[in-house]
Amino acid sequence: MRVLLVSDSHGRNQNMEKVIRKVSPVDLLIHLGDLEGSEGYLEAIAPCPVEMVAGNNDFFSRLPREKVITIGRHQIFMTHGHNYYVNYGYGELRAAAKSRGCDYAFFGHIHRPVLDDTEEVTVVNPGSISLPRQDNRRPSYAILNVNRKGDFDIEIYYL
Repeated sequence: MRVLLVSDSHGRNQNMEKVIRKVSPVDLLIHLGDLEGSEGYLEAIAPCPVEMVAGNNDFFSRLPREKVITIGRHQIFMTHGHNYYVNYGYGELRAAAKSRGCDYAFFGHIHRPVLDDTEEVTVVNPGSISLPRQDNRRPSYAILNVNRKGDFDIEIYYL
């Protein structure tokens, strides 16, 4: 199984289209919020099922603010992250994930890629596909490759 992980497109979908073309085929697409009204568009262009959560700029969205999904043998807590003060660290995010029985927390909001497996709950942020804030300012996304045992590896990529 191959999963595309994106966040913070903010209604600017050109890079989303590029990434989908570049990495397809994928079995699942996960968007971690701040779509700004592009939910239907993303579902229409995605070549696979889509899981989404609302971000702090998704004011009128009917998407859930957070959810738990299973990928392989792992439970994943999905949230945009703004309610867990992710700009100041990942402690509250990890605690929220752990309280829901999750060993991974996928989030967005900070517009910078993160892959931190130094504690019991691994935190993953694909960065922003449209408005990156890290030093190189390149749009980023993540790919999860799930093996037959249900484990996966995660890599961050840049456009």
